[in-house]
Order: sequence, then structure tokens, then C-alpha cells
Amino acid sequence: MENRLVGAKSKRPLKLKSIGLIIGGSFLFAMSVNVFMVPIHLYVGGVVGVSQVIAKVFFSSVTKFNVTGLINLLFNIPLFVLGYKTAGKKMLFGTLLSVVVQTITFSLIPIPKEMVFDDKLTNIIVSGIVGGIGVGGILSGGASGGGLDLLGLYLTKVRKRFSVGRMSLYFNTVLYIVCAILFDVRIALYSVIYVAIFSFMIDRWHYQNIEMQLMIFTHCEEVKTMILQKYIRGVTYWEGKGAYTNQETEVLCTIVSKSEVESVKQDILSLDPKAFIICSEGLQVTGGYEKRLSDTKD
Repeated sequence: MENRLVGAKSKRPLKLKSIGLIIGGSFLFAMSVNVFMVPIHLYVGGVVGVSQVIAKVFFSSVTKFNVTGLINLLFNIPLFVLGYKTAGKKMLFGTLLSVVVQTITFSLIPIPKEMVFDDKLTNIIVSGIVGGIGVGGILSGGASGGGLDLLGLYLTKVRKRFSVGRMSLYFNTVLYIVCAILFDVRIALYSVIYVAIFSFMIDRWHYQNIEMQLMIFTHCEEVKTMILQKYIRGVTYWEGKGAYTNQETEVLCTIVSKSEVESVKQDILSLDPKAFIICSEGLQVTGGYEKRLSDTKD
């Protein structure tokens, strides 16, 4: 699993809702792999995909439980060491919780002897949808699924021009070339289809990955300070004047993630109940905007 995010540190503990999203999402992802992908001998991307290949090549004689989860856990231990240097404790705790739930689910959920659906493509689509929703839940809960997420988080901090998306592309390209050589070209091609559906669903369910523009008209000077200090988001403002009332007002413009919008609006209205707020979605943002796994920083 991968995402294009920079981890943000937060002093607030994980909420029960976030813990529920992480546990439920981790279960859905691992279950979707065991139930739909393993019976048709296909491989998901990232570290879990590598774990699947290793389990298939070296541990095919183990039939009582799926060793993929344990191999994935072992791979994540050194990645957690890297992540500890760059990520907040809340995000790391959530990620650890996710990996543990994944490990348990991979090990205990029985693998069907036959395909759930008669058509292989149907199994791929259902697995991609369910798994993508699951990982979207993990990310919305303020954590990651481990693996490439943690490596990407570390490399983003130490290399200025590093691209998580490019790393994931290269990594999965090599993985599927190996699958094509070891198993079958069709296996690699079907796996690519799965990753495409899986990634699409993550983007649809992961609100931190969607940018929103807020245009705020207010008479309260504390609003811009609140956004800067609490949400660590840049604010551009200028002086305006109402055409009807002829009263001076501040016009603020900021970019936040979709997951932050309701919280920001509530904080604005608590300072200025008469504030006028316009929300715009579907933005393409370049420059210094930071995507985060959690909503606030230290």
C-alpha cells in the first residue's frame, strides 16, 4: 500500500472513531486479499505483495494458516525504525495497530479453496473495491497501512525531490516483473488491474487526499491566527468592503484537506458567528501545500 502524504505530528491521542476506522479498515484490506486474491493466485502491490511472493515460493507447504501476515510484520519492523525518526507518535501507534490487525487477519481468515465468484475479473474488482475502502479508512483514521507508506514518509523528509508515487511505481513494476518471470505473465497483468482499482478506491474514500479552498469573509481578526496556529495552514488575506453595507471586512483564502473542513468551519463560526464561508472542491494545488495523515501538527 502507498499514499502520497507527509506525516504530521499531533499531540492529541487517537479518538475512538479513528481507532475504529483503523481496525475496521485493516481487517477489510487483509480479508479482501485472503478471500478474493489468494484463491486466484494474484498479488497485491507493495510490501504485502512481496510477502505474498515469498510465502508462495518458500512456504507453500504451510497450509494451516497464511504466513503472509507474519512476513509482512517482519518487513515492517525496520520500516518502523525509519518512521520513528520522522512521524508523530499518534500516526506510528495507528500504523502499528493497523499492521497487527492485518497480521492477525491474514493468519486467521481462512482462504477459500475455490474462487468466490466464477469470473476471475469479478474477484479482482470486488477485492480492489473492498481493499481500497479499507485502506481509505486506515488513512482517514490518521494512520497508514505500513510498508511503503513508512519508507516513503522517511524518504520524503530526507530527500527534497523525492516522489512517493514514483517510488511505488518503480517498486511495483519490479514486483510484477518478478511475478511474470516466476509464475505467469497473466498473473502480473491481472495484478496491475487490481492495483488500479485499489488505488482509485483509496482516493475516493481518503478525505485527507482531497484539497478544499475556503474563502472566508469575516470581521474577526483572530480567525486567520487560529487557522495558522491550530491547523498550520497558510492564509492569504486582503481588505474588502461590502457593497451593500459599505463596511470593511477581511477576506481570507486558505487550502485545507476535506477532512479538516467541518472542524475549520466550526472554529471560524465560534469566533465569528456571522462569518461568510465559501467552500470549493476539485482543486489542483502546487507549491508548499502539505498533505498529512493526521489533521494537525505539534
